[in-house]
Amino acid sequence: MFTPKYPPQDIAPPVTATVAPTAHTPVPVQPTPAPAPVAPVSSNRPAVQLTPGSALALAAGGGAVVLVVGAVLVSMLLAVAITATSVAVCAVVLRSILNAERNR
Repeated sequence: MFTPKYPPQDIAPPVTATVAPTAHTPVPVQPTPAPAPVAPVSSNRPAVQLTPGSALALAAGGGAVVLVVGAVLVSMLLAVAITATSVAVCAVVLRSILNAERNR
């Protein structure tokens, strides 16, 4: 029952490779193309310089990202807290209903 069932082997006649003698014809060798020239890399590239305006824009953008990420995380935490509170309230209500039924 648990043994694998393999399909039957294909039965094909054995392949016999026969090479007929042919006259040797030389193949012309094609020269390989020369590699494309590479531009020299300058070692004295200018460093990135921030102007006061771009520094201010970078700081404002970073602050905006921090505020957006913080707002998203706080809203997720608030959603979890509200869900937990509602589940706790439902548990208390069910418990009081079941206790009231037992006492009757």
